[in-house]
Amino acid sequence: MDTNKLAFTVQISEEALQELKIIKKSGTPAVKKKIERIVQELQETPEKGVGAPEQLKGKEGIVYSRALNKKDRLIYEIFKEENLVVIVQFLGHYQDK
Repeated sequence: MDTNKLAFTVQISEEALQELKIIKKSGTPAVKKKIERIVQELQETPEKGVGAPEQLKGKEGIVYSRALNKKDRLIYEIFKEENLVVIVQFLGHYQDK
């Protein structure tokens, strides 16, 4: 185990928090478990892990998405200097067209 790894703090935006409440009420157990696993991974390796992490193009900063299911994506921004990850969205596929 590498004890030199920097741990990231994970925060959830107000909008994402509202979406998380919806998922807790009506989401499938598999999606809930996947969210828990992704949040754990974000603390150590925000650019790797389950859900096929993909850096989003055309966004300012370091923004990634990870698949939760066929419809929904977890979207988050990485602030490396602050060792911070902010989850900004749980529901919807990018801009849901």
